[in-house]
This record gives sequence, structure tokens and C-alpha cells, in this order.
Amino acid sequence: MNRKSSLALAAGALALAGWGLRKAAERQYSFAGKVVLITGGSRGLGLVLARQVCAEGGLVAILARDVEELRRAHDELVQLRGEAVAVPCDLLDAAQIKEAVRTVLGRFGKIDVLINNAGIIEVGPLEHMQPEDFERAMQVHLWAPFTLMWELIPHLRARGGSRIINITSIGGKIAIPHLAAYCASKFALVGLSEAMRAELARDRIYVTTVVPGMMRTGSHINARFKGKHAQEFAWFALGNALPFVSMNAERAATKILDACRRGQPEITLTVPARAAVIKNALFPNLVAHGMTFVNWLLPASSDQSGDEIRSGAQSRSSKLTPEWLTSLSDSASRRNNETGPNGTH
Repeated sequence: MNRKSSLALAAGALALAGWGLRKAAERQYSFAGKVVLITGGSRGLGLVLARQVCAEGGLVAILARDVEELRRAHDELVQLRGEAVAVPCDLLDAAQIKEAVRTVLGRFGKIDVLINNAGIIEVGPLEHMQPEDFERAMQVHLWAPFTLMWELIPHLRARGGSRIINITSIGGKIAIPHLAAYCASKFALVGLSEAMRAELARDRIYVTTVVPGMMRTGSHINARFKGKHAQEFAWFALGNALPFVSMNAERAATKILDACRRGQPEITLTVPARAAVIKNALFPNLVAHGMTFVNWLLPASSDQSGDEIRSGAQSRSSKLTPEWLTSLSDSASRRNNETGPNGTH
């Protein structure tokens, strides 16, 4: 064996040993005693993540705009013997975001994990969308995560071994008709997350980009709809409810936290979502033509009444979306604080 081959072999052995040591360290990562900040933590996937972190002995800070929802979520986490703080915060306001970070640091003295989970979904034809809809989506999905990361990076860098989880969407990989503002902002978050991951890795800050497909979090009743409201709600709610298309929120949360533990760069949830990402990478033109066809199948634009934003609860039609078809998602809504205290919307 010549010298070059020996050096190459030695370098490979060292790299493999380093990789093995890192994987061993990642497997030992526990949320016990860790402070985890979760945006949108008062309901849906954010609340499910908070429950699982608390069950492991973690300390949770949940951020959300609705004070009553925050109170209910906080009380539940405390009843589960979790240590939690609820911080009212409107993610449309950068000043409130910075103040929330100071509040959490003041309470716990540290933040180990940031989970950018909060999101808004507006569904409807492009004809009914306004620039304000795009601006709002960009603020919640891009600028709020950016502000949180930017504020926390010096703190996380000093601690080392910290984690950042950015919950994006399959809509951040493939543009889906009637979700233009949502997709544009989620594409932006995917790019930001991947860029942050590359640059922060040398500081031992592990950034994970989560790309969920359909999930049964119960968020369909709080999504926002334009156009032919009942028809738009019908296709969206059914897609979220079907068991072979969507993933249970608890299972999704477990997979997300496992990826966080490993410092995994990216995870795509649900088999259909993974298949769609692969298909788009291999056959982008075919997927683009397919989405054009999908758009033909979706509801057409409406009259001026379609410009009005209505929640899923307001858009629901018992004729188009009977409860037996959405029972799995509806039960998730009640379980995950998406409804009022008595199951009201």
C-alpha cells in the first residue's frame, strides 16, 4: 500500500470514527431539563410537541396570540406535571417576538431548542387573494422564524449543541394550487432553514427542516378560506382527514422530536409527501403539468363574496363535508385545543 492510499485510509477511518461519536452523542440527547420554545404552542401540532417534551421532563415556553387558548394549553401542561410558561405574542409584530424571547430567558435563564411551528393557512383561488394575504403569510412563515433565530443565535452559539426545528410543509417543496401565499412563504422558510443549517453547523447548532404532508392536527377548522368557501373547505378538510393520506399528529410529533434529537438536517413526513418530493425532483415538468390539471379540478372563483376570509368552522357545509368523513380530524380538533372549552369553534 503506497503512502497516498495509507493517508486516504487513515482519513476515512478518522471521519468514520468522528461520525460514530457524533451519532452516539445524538442518541444520548434528551429533552429532560432542556428549555424548548415553541411558537404556535397553544394548539394543534405545537401543543402535541409541548406535551411530549413535558413528558420527557423538558421545560416548555409556548408562544401564541390567543390568550385564552394559551391559558387552556398552559393549564393542561401543568396538570400533566410539566413545567411551562405561556407567553402571549403576535408573530406579526417583531417587537413582541423580541420581548417574548427576553421573557423566556428571564424565566428559565436559557433556551436549548427553538421550534418554529406557528403557521397560517389561507386556501382559495388566486383571483380572491390580495397582496396583504402574501405579506401576512411571509411575516408568519419567514420573518417571524428569522427574527427568533436571529435573536437566539448568539445565545445558542454560546451554549453549543442547541437545536432549531423549522416546521415547513410539502407546500414548501411543491407549489399547490389554491395555496399560493402559503406555498410562497413556506418555500422561503425551506430556503432560510437550509441556509441556516449549513452556516450554523460549525457552531454545533443543529437545524432541522421538517417537511410535513397532510397531518391530522385538527387545524382545518381554524384554516382560512376564500372563494367558494364550502367547496374549498371540503377538499382541504377531506385531505387532512383521510387516514392513508394524512398522519396522526402524535406520531408526527414523535418523529419530529426524534429528528431533533439526532440533529437530522431534514425529515419529510408521510409516504405520499416523500413520494411527491422524489417525483418532483426527477420529473419536475410532469409534476408541473399535473398541478395544472389539479387546478382544473378545484373550485372556480366566486363573486365578490369570495373575497371574504372565513374560518374552516364558518365555511363548513354538512352536505359537502359530513362529520363522518372528517371524524378523525374533528376529534383531533377537540383533543388539541383547536376548539373552545366546550368543543365550540
